[in-house]
Amino acid sequence: MLRSIWNIILRNIKTFTMIFALGFIWLLFSILTQFGFVQPENLSNLFRQMTIISFLSIGMVLVIVTGNIDLSVGSVTGFLSVIAAFLQYYVFSSLLSGMLPTADPLLVGAISTVLTIIVVVATGVGIGALQGTMVSYLGIPAFIVTLGGMFIFRGGVLAITQGKTIGPVEESMKAIAQEYTSPLVGWVIAGVAIALIFFGILWRRRQKKAYGFELKPMRFDILKACFFSVLVFSYVLVMNLYQVMGEFKSIQYPVLLMAVVALVFSYLSSNTRFGRYAYAIGGNKEAARLAGINIKKNILQVFILMGVLCAVAGIVLTGRVGYGTTSGGDKYELTAIAGCVIGGTSLMGGEGTILGALVGSLIMTSLDNGMSYMNLGPEWQYIIKGAVLILAVYLDVVSKKKK
Repeated sequence: MLRSIWNIILRNIKTFTMIFALGFIWLLFSILTQFGFVQPENLSNLFRQMTIISFLSIGMVLVIVTGNIDLSVGSVTGFLSVIAAFLQYYVFSSLLSGMLPTADPLLVGAISTVLTIIVVVATGVGIGALQGTMVSYLGIPAFIVTLGGMFIFRGGVLAITQGKTIGPVEESMKAIAQEYTSPLVGWVIAGVAIALIFFGILWRRRQKKAYGFELKPMRFDILKACFFSVLVFSYVLVMNLYQVMGEFKSIQYPVLLMAVVALVFSYLSSNTRFGRYAYAIGGNKEAARLAGINIKKNILQVFILMGVLCAVAGIVLTGRVGYGTTSGGDKYELTAIAGCVIGGTSLMGGEGTILGALVGSLIMTSLDNGMSYMNLGPEWQYIIKGAVLILAVYLDVVSKKKK
């Protein structure tokens, strides 16, 4: 059995390297901060901080898997964030108040938030479609298109804000990024998640058996399910210990949203024709073309999904800050790409997972959080994050050469 476990570790060396790196980072910061880093308050902030980068990293996985890159995601997120704040503060507040003068202000605010989300997501789809069309149908390299987009949308942020902060936004918008479930609801969600973990693993075994694929011993799948179940249980247990003004909190709303988005995109990338085509294009574009895959259409769809996730990130950013700011989304693209690469996504295309991107995002956010907790100077923060990114790319190049 030990030999089998060792073989599994060798076949999944990137995954276990990530887990070891994350554990080492948490242990190091715990010791350096006298275990303040792993207190419920800080961990709650840590997971809430990682959500925005995680949305971008999830979309970036598919972009990079197809052999492309998107340098504009940070600027697009900031642009959509200030659009959300502008709509809430200048447009819908006065428009809806005039149309519904006797309505409850909370209801008016909720309607404003729903309309804002619809407009922002539609704008994100449009931006993704525009950039995707230029890359796939006009043949302009993604690097150039998105580099230009980075400058254009950063200019759009300044044009909308006029260099000023916009807001505040509605309380319903803030709740998307700032509120928590109750401890009881947190335990219910944990129970459902654990049940889904076991069901999903057993369902996949059944599918593999039906199609004649080789199956690992049942004990390995059970151990895998138990491992993820312990993670879920531990997370909810720690989050339920977090108190705000004497009131116990639990799972953060943006973390729940991140989990749903991750599950949806994991299914898209692993269990749909669209996902398989994306990996095929990144693995060997010419072979994918000869196999009859519509490469242009697939790449366009990938960029549209990236635009949707930029919209989600922008909405959560607006809710978390409570305003539209000129610096929103600044340098997010670099952190998102770093999260993907650290999470095992190959810059050469054809390889990467959503789970890996989440772990990579957590590693990057842990570095940011831990170094800020220690009041480490910004110069050292940049140096350390840059060194980690270079090391991750080096490990990817080495593994590719061995293969």
